[in-house]
Amino acid sequence: MVQTRPLWLTNARVVDPSQDLDGLGAVLMIDGRIAAAGPSAVNNGAPEGAEIVDCRGLVVAPGLVDLCAHVGEPGHEHRETFASAGRAAAAGGITTLVAMPDTDPCIDDPALVDFVATRARRTSVVRVRVMAALTKGQEGNELTEFGLLGEAGAVGFTSGRGAIANAQVLRRALTYAKDFGALVCNRPEDAALKGSAVMNLSETAVRLGLQGIPAEAETTMLARDLRLARLAGGRYHASLLSAAESPELMAWAKDKGIAATASVSAAHLTLNEMDIGAYRTFFKLSPPLRAEADRLALVDAVKTGAIDVIVSNHDPQDVETKRLPFAEAADGAIGLETFLAAGLRLLHDGSLTLPRLIEAMSTRPAEIAGLDAGTLKKDAPADVIVFDPEEPWVLNAKDILSKAKNTPYDGARFTGRVRRTYVSGVPVFVR
Repeated sequence: MVQTRPLWLTNARVVDPSQDLDGLGAVLMIDGRIAAAGPSAVNNGAPEGAEIVDCRGLVVAPGLVDLCAHVGEPGHEHRETFASAGRAAAAGGITTLVAMPDTDPCIDDPALVDFVATRARRTSVVRVRVMAALTKGQEGNELTEFGLLGEAGAVGFTSGRGAIANAQVLRRALTYAKDFGALVCNRPEDAALKGSAVMNLSETAVRLGLQGIPAEAETTMLARDLRLARLAGGRYHASLLSAAESPELMAWAKDKGIAATASVSAAHLTLNEMDIGAYRTFFKLSPPLRAEADRLALVDAVKTGAIDVIVSNHDPQDVETKRLPFAEAADGAIGLETFLAAGLRLLHDGSLTLPRLIEAMSTRPAEIAGLDAGTLKKDAPADVIVFDPEEPWVLNAKDILSKAKNTPYDGARFTGRVRRTYVSGVPVFVR
């Protein structure tokens, strides 16, 4: 689909961190591109024949960019497809999602990157980019062909659900990536320290009789990774931080001038280990939900910029794999459709300003991945969301657009909801 007539969103609060825009204005979209945004769009008025949408009381912002989504296609289409993930993403305000490579087959070959990109273009209503595997077969040993994968469209290279345990392999990856300006993502979690544990190491784990994962499983590897990034000089991204000490390590790295960035999931900013309650497996995540003190430290790190971006970590799982004893249940939760709504909890509790929230969910991830997104600047792709930051609603898992229904927010109350999502000026979601 292509935009056939100009579109003028008026009387809106326009928020665009890339231009320090936050105030009453309008957004004009013509031929799939941003023609004007902010007060200038009001001054020029709507061109003849334009569709006019009154956004009084609503916010208009760049479409969200999700750097971590496990889609499932190819190989696990029974959990999620690009079509179903695209619909859920659009409902959650996401206009670009980055698919992880843990598919079947694993995305470690340029032909597979091209296949996924082509398939997604045909079936998804939002843009889909690919994060390729860092090592062949995601086995943690032999590096993939960064240059060829990048030419095929990969926006970065990731260890996926696990970590690169071998320090020499990660050092080589960071050194190799430096030649291409490529992004290397590692999930800092020491598998040996984690062992067979299934939740945060705490009094709660003891009470539930479950083995706990110490925060040091994350922080010791993160400290190693940051020093390797300093040694090699490559761009390093720490995926899915969960422990209170991790932001301190990130702040140290940034202070030293190390090219390091980090992400945290929306779930880890809005939930904690107490939500597990009586073995509620839909709250079994990887990394695990930790204590309230950890959650507060992560929120503060997003506020200060020690953690750069918020991701969905969308991870669809079968009901059969979740409705098992806690220790046996699969990790993971879906998060596309609740992405913006969960983030807005941090606005309403006073933790983050709206510009910082949009920056962490749109502008900054686009910058890190080198995407032409996350902005309302003139001539940028017209990927735009309209949302009501004050609309109260309750999530019902039955109404979720994802194929999988493993949400930790079933029955949760939210304040703030997406009304419209545009990709290249075309409405892909309207409530």
